[in-house]
Formats: sequence, C-alpha cells, structure tokens
Amino acid sequence: MNLNSYKKLPKSLKFSDLIIHEDEDFVVINKPPFVSSLDERTADNTASILQMAREYTQDPQLCHRLDKETSGALIIAKNPEAYRHVAMQFENREIIKAYHAVVNGVHEFDNVSVYLPIAPLKNGTEVRIDRVKGKIAETIFHTLKVYQKHTLVQCLPISGRMHQIRVHLQCLKAPIVCDPTYGGDYIYLSELKRKFHLKKGTTELPLIKRVALHAHGIKFKLLSNEEIKIVAPYAKDFEVLIKQLDKV
Repeated sequence: MNLNSYKKLPKSLKFSDLIIHEDEDFVVINKPPFVSSLDERTADNTASILQMAREYTQDPQLCHRLDKETSGALIIAKNPEAYRHVAMQFENREIIKAYHAVVNGVHEFDNVSVYLPIAPLKNGTEVRIDRVKGKIAETIFHTLKVYQKHTLVQCLPISGRMHQIRVHLQCLKAPIVCDPTYGGDYIYLSELKRKFHLKKGTTELPLIKRVALHAHGIKFKLLSNEEIKIVAPYAKDFEVLIKQLDKV
C-alpha cells in the first residue's frame, strides 16, 4: 500500500508552535511526523526541521535525529558549546530517551532487553541483525498497556543505531503497527469495531498512516549540569490511534 498521497503537512506549520522547552542554549521541539530532521532533496521541497530552525535561531545544530515518520522530542542546540555538551552525553550514554510504540500482537514485556548487533543493508534505508558485521545495539522494552490484538510498548534505546527499535521489536515478534519494512501490519477501524460499515465505493484507510512510533520523552543535562526531563505529547494521529484502541 502506498500512503504517500496521504502524507500532508499543515500549510501553517510554524517552528515556534513545535517548541516544548527553550532556554539560552537549547530548543526542544515536538517533531511532527512526515518532516525530515535534516535537509533532503524532495520534489515538493518540503522544509526540514533544520531549515525551520535556521529561520528561528542563528546557529542551530540538531543534537540527534528522528526518522521522517517518527514524531516526538528532538533536541536542538543554539550554539557550538551546547552541541558539544549534549554530544558528550550521547557518547557516554548518559541521555535517556523513551519511545512509545503500538505493536502488533499481545505482549507482556517486563523490561526485556534485546542485545543484538545491527548492520545496514546495501540500499541504505533498511537494517538487519548481523552477528558478524553488525554494530552492538541494545534496547529495553516494557509493556505499558495491552489491548485485544495490540500492545502499547515503552522502548528505551541504550545505543542509537538506525531503525534499532523497529528491528529489535521485529526480533521479539512484535513489529510496530504500519511498519511493513519490519513485518508490521496496518491497523484498521474495521478490525476494532464490530459494527463497522464501510460506505460503498470507498476504500478503508489505516488508522495511522505511518510507523506508530513516538519519541515520548528525553532526559539530559543543561550546560549548568541541571538535569531536565522533557515529555512530548502524542502527535495527533498517534493520539487518535490510542483513543480508538482504548475504546475496544
């Protein structure tokens, strides 16, 4: 299924509306889905988070990245010193990132650790588990809520490899909803609602049109060494999905 035609950004999207924390050194935003972290060449010239940040502050640097489809907390440094400060925390694995994912199937994860090496495929857009050539990666998973056929899972990546959470969940036979790349099935209202009737001549669309993954929170130290924890509210589509699951 090609969902590209449904990935529409609001025309009035403003960087200032995304900010959930700001001080002299950092801006933390709640990144919306379908917006690239860094500049990319696209036919529609969609603005990236970095481009938007450049119009807001003089010398922004993204301290980490989120996949284009992933929403949630993203740290942006306003100056080189702030960037180095966070970079060192990432290098020393002192920063805690918590993601929420809706996965296929019913799972009871009690701080389950997946410690499997990851290597990129030749296409550069996917990864796989590779115990010979892969780089060490670890993710800890904890079940937040169980539904009839799905589970809301908290994901704590210890390392920061590309698609790490997605491929590690695949290994647990709990692929993320709407993630066919790693075995995740789409989720439809007709699967959840018994008396669901689709109008004639229409095609049912998935409840969420992207990988159901949200960077829910991040904890790091400011330049003063004060520890700060930022929580990013669910993106609208993720929130709608959760509300539908809660109704079942």
